[in-house]
Amino acid sequence: MATGIIKVGDTVAITATIRRRVTDDRVSVTIPSYGQPHSIVDRTTKVAKGQPIELVGDVTYVDEKDGKVTVNLGIPVTVDAGTLRLVTRYAPPKRKTPLMGKAT
Repeated sequence: MATGIIKVGDTVAITATIRRRVTDDRVSVTIPSYGQPHSIVDRTTKVAKGQPIELVGDVTYVDEKDGKVTVNLGIPVTVDAGTLRLVTRYAPPKRKTPLMGKAT
């Protein structure tokens, strides 16, 4: 996916792979193009090693030059833009009333 398509505030998804169960409620996952192990809370009992799981988070920073995107998954995770899938585009809130009254 091109870097120009993803902007700050967008909600994106990353497909990670289950590595192993760490505790009763945490699972270690591998995130593509992210060099560190990451663990998530997962209380389901039926997860297996190698199973894909989708992690959803908001974009906090986009580096156009290197093609890297920082996503907030509880902690900031910086990955290649090609590993992300756009879920929803950010839309600024709409104002119900104008900031100023009518001009007189």
